[in-house]
Amino acid sequence: MKRVGPGWAARYRATVIVSDILCALLAGGLAVVVRFGEVTPYVEPYALSSAALPLLWVVVVGLSRAYEPRFAGVGSEEFRRVARAGVMLTAAVAVLAYVTKIDVARGYVIIALPLMTVLTLLARYALRRRLHRKRTRLQCMRRVIAVGHQGSVADLVRLLQKERYHGMHIVGACLPDESASAQEVGVPVLGGFSDVPLVVAQAQADTVAVLACPELDGSALRRLAWRLEKSRTDLVVAPALMEVAGPRTTIRPVAGMPLLHVEHPELAGGRRLVKNVFDRVVAGLGLLLVSPLFLLIAVAVRATSPGPAFFRQTRVGKDGATFTIVKFRTMGVDAESRKVELTSDIDGVLFKVKHDPRVTRVGAFLRRHSLDELPQLVNVVKGDMSLVGPRPPLPEEVARYGDDVRRRLLVRPGMTGLWQVSGRSDLSWEEAVRLDLRYMENWSLTLDLQIMWKTWSAVARGSGAY
Repeated sequence: MKRVGPGWAARYRATVIVSDILCALLAGGLAVVVRFGEVTPYVEPYALSSAALPLLWVVVVGLSRAYEPRFAGVGSEEFRRVARAGVMLTAAVAVLAYVTKIDVARGYVIIALPLMTVLTLLARYALRRRLHRKRTRLQCMRRVIAVGHQGSVADLVRLLQKERYHGMHIVGACLPDESASAQEVGVPVLGGFSDVPLVVAQAQADTVAVLACPELDGSALRRLAWRLEKSRTDLVVAPALMEVAGPRTTIRPVAGMPLLHVEHPELAGGRRLVKNVFDRVVAGLGLLLVSPLFLLIAVAVRATSPGPAFFRQTRVGKDGATFTIVKFRTMGVDAESRKVELTSDIDGVLFKVKHDPRVTRVGAFLRRHSLDELPQLVNVVKGDMSLVGPRPPLPEEVARYGDDVRRRLLVRPGMTGLWQVSGRSDLSWEEAVRLDLRYMENWSLTLDLQIMWKTWSAVARGSGAY
């Protein structure tokens, strides 16, 4: 049986290779111009090297396996492998020049190779953004058959329908109980566990996603993999332990069995000390840079509504300790007394009103672009908050927390977080908690930097803020 593969994957890979070639050509040409300025006989070898650089770069990136389709569009592994290829190539050139005693212009190497790596990373980011835009229109998607129990499949369908940038479009499901309706699952139920290969052919799928269930143990999964080999259909298996990122998991073979080893989350120690220092240094620099903006916002708030420019409120921080959060005032001074007149637009612990009559006109603008939260940089410098972390809750919210939700209090709350870049106030309470716990369980400085980068886009769009 011939596999119905995603043709977009090959086209996307070809586009990435062409992009890498152009980046290498541009970096080599700029290095020659900047380092030498004019073409002379001495420069000719470097011009030839610049012409050959794209081929060398593609080979090195290929050896780093940065062209594999599994990295297309999701995760940071693609960028990590490109960066590693750049470091490897730079080190190889330096060692080769030292061993062979070749006189290489260091200025050319220092400009060409790092610039090529940076340009490649930027180009890959731009291509990924374009791919994500296509995926919002259900283009460049993998056709997936989900295999598991009704609840697990329904949860996966809802998640992937919301986060289409993952590139997985579930076109059907195989359940142990085939009587479940498409309305209950979210996609057509096309068969049972024994029908998976036939369903793959019927739906022209290229991927099978197996969700943890007791019926599909190691032997059953192995037999399913053998049956899918004939059509070269990809098989992905979701473990029962969810919301755990790759860096915390390793596969360790024991007695012929691949065991998934999960490290404990890093909640203390040297890495947290680095985060604390990073937060305070960046927040201090941020206060210096935005101080003129503080003055303009404060004047606008005072000029358009009576009352102070700043709003102070008690929030709950790490380990349940309370602190006073500082924000620009966005509501009238009688906001708290008028709260009893309003009804929250979302279910759960949070109180949110989409068209809150207490919000001033200037306050609405500040909220839309999160400018009202800039004074929280002071809280970060003081150590009450972090730049990135769970949303800082109110004491009355914490009083209603269950045991699972209380786990959010093990780390400092943040000015931004996964909740900020994933929908802000448009999220349900359950989704906001899930994102906060995911962040806490999988924290790393790299994740913080990614969230901070995405925050700019979320704030500029102003979506989900009220």
